[in-house]
Amino acid sequence: MWADEAALDAAQRRLDEWESSLADQAERAKTLSARMRGLTGTARNAERTVDVTVDSTGLLIDLWLDERIRQQPAAHTARQILETTRAAGADLLRQVGAAAVETLGDSAGARAIIDSYRSRLRQSDASR
Repeated sequence: MWADEAALDAAQRRLDEWESSLADQAERAKTLSARMRGLTGTARNAERTVDVTVDSTGLLIDLWLDERIRQQPAAHTARQILETTRAAGADLLRQVGAAAVETLGDSAGARAIIDSYRSRLRQSDASR
């Protein structure tokens, strides 16, 4: 089937390299997935009256309001919470980007993950 042993050896080496590359990519993807599940984004507004934390999906998981909030209109407080939540989402996106590039390098895969998070966070903002 093969004309010579050298061609057979070269084909076997290419298969071995391909298998190793796939295994390495799978391991990096698994590592990145575990790392990203633990990420949270946080932000505090300029007046230091609102602190927000979002989980790795961008959902609000913690909200802290300073007592000074009571002295302002509810509509203003609502705007502050929304703005601070967006800032926490931006913090999360920054961390996702760093983790993706650190784990996958500056690759199409890393950019796709970052773009996916960016799109998901924008959709979340639009639904509010």
